[in-house]
Amino acid sequence: MTDRIDLANLCVDCVVGVYPQERVALQPLRVDLTMWLDTERAARTGRLRHTVHYGVVAEQIRFLLTSCRFHMLETAADVLCRYLLAEPAPSERRASIERVALKLTKPEVLGGVAVPSLTIERGAEWVSMARERKPFGTVDVVAETRHLGVYRLNIAPGRRIPLHVHRVMNESEYVLTDGLYCQGEPAPAGTINRWPHGAAHYYENPTQREQSILCVDSPPFIEEDEVAAEGAPVWQAVDR
Repeated sequence: MTDRIDLANLCVDCVVGVYPQERVALQPLRVDLTMWLDTERAARTGRLRHTVHYGVVAEQIRFLLTSCRFHMLETAADVLCRYLLAEPAPSERRASIERVALKLTKPEVLGGVAVPSLTIERGAEWVSMARERKPFGTVDVVAETRHLGVYRLNIAPGRRIPLHVHRVMNESEYVLTDGLYCQGEPAPAGTINRWPHGAAHYYENPTQREQSILCVDSPPFIEEDEVAAEGAPVWQAVDR
């Protein structure tokens, strides 16, 4: 495979590091990414769904880096590669990525003395995702660590994730497909919702096709922490 898409010099201000000062302050992280895929069909059809939209990839990388608050570059690189190489969700219109090379750089952490970075390269055969059945559809487990879990929630046609709260987990969600409603309002692809523990929220899928959400839980998902709620949902900050 010789076709590749490069995404260079993506800078994301996020929490990344193991030292106390790195856990409370944002610092810049530079991302350089190469994705290998077959672009021939996109060239012939002129349709974005037959390739990878690099603008959307940049948004999703930014979402994961800001939501996950990684402790180590190694963990950040591992999770990003697992997500990028996973097969697209059934209603997610993009091509499969065969291989990625990812470089993460912390330009300011050593105060100019040196610039540390990490580069890893992975192929699609490296990724294996568990799939769990839920009343609303399925959940793909992208990655789990001691501190967080990254999941893809696939809501079946006509199903809903009912109103619920978390007592322990904080949750950030990025809507991957068009057609979902959140808190009774349209939530188009690219919508970001952040739910601190205690905030009641729900999703519903009124369409005839599966709809998907990228979800970050901190700490990793705790089954008994998903508690059914009554009354009105609570809106939180939303980025579109």
